[in-house]
Amino acid sequence: CLIIDDEPPAIEILSKYVESIDQIEIVGVCSNALKAMEYLHKGKIDLVFLDIEMPKLSGIDLIKSLPYPPKVIFTTAHKEFALEAFDLNVVDYLLKPISYERFIKSVNKLLDSNFYEINDLAINTPGFLYFKCQRKMVKVYLDDLLYVESQKDYVILHCHQLPPLKIKEQLNIIEAMLPKNMFLRVHRSFIVSTAKISAFSKYNIEIGAIEIPIGRLYNDVIKKIPTN
Repeated sequence: CLIIDDEPPAIEILSKYVESIDQIEIVGVCSNALKAMEYLHKGKIDLVFLDIEMPKLSGIDLIKSLPYPPKVIFTTAHKEFALEAFDLNVVDYLLKPISYERFIKSVNKLLDSNFYEINDLAINTPGFLYFKCQRKMVKVYLDDLLYVESQKDYVILHCHQLPPLKIKEQLNIIEAMLPKNMFLRVHRSFIVSTAKISAFSKYNIEIGAIEIPIGRLYNDVIKKIPTN
């Protein structure tokens, strides 16, 4: 990835965030868009963390000038450019000051979409998400996740051979983060991994010895369960 920003403190914070992610490597840091063009024309850049308001050439104008732009996550203090930015099909739009939790959600969005394509990783590389739990970010491999249970203001992540992970979040948010080809919402309080389903009926789903009810509003989910 490439970081493009004209504010040294912003670069420092973002660099620390990126360095905490194993799958992303910083290959360059630029203080303006014109310097960044050298990197973008010289070698393959998969992802750009890009400020918008910079001297001489804005981040939006930079992306518009590229015939084949890389994936872009905008990092800016200005809300007013959001609509124009998303018209450019960017991954995300982060408002400064950027929290680590918000940064992680943005990276998760990238990993969930087409991270493997842009980095030419092996197709069987296990995907993962980070979740905030007890003031730290905990990595959860999607292959280990059996099901997710909602309990009031919290969700419980039930994983294979690991203790349940309790996080303060809404189930709708977790549903949006999880890959739709791997997980199904089957009840207002439950999301299940389709790969871990051992049996199912019209009324419930079994994951090993655990029975999970199918909600009245989710009767059609059994049609989405892979059977081959």
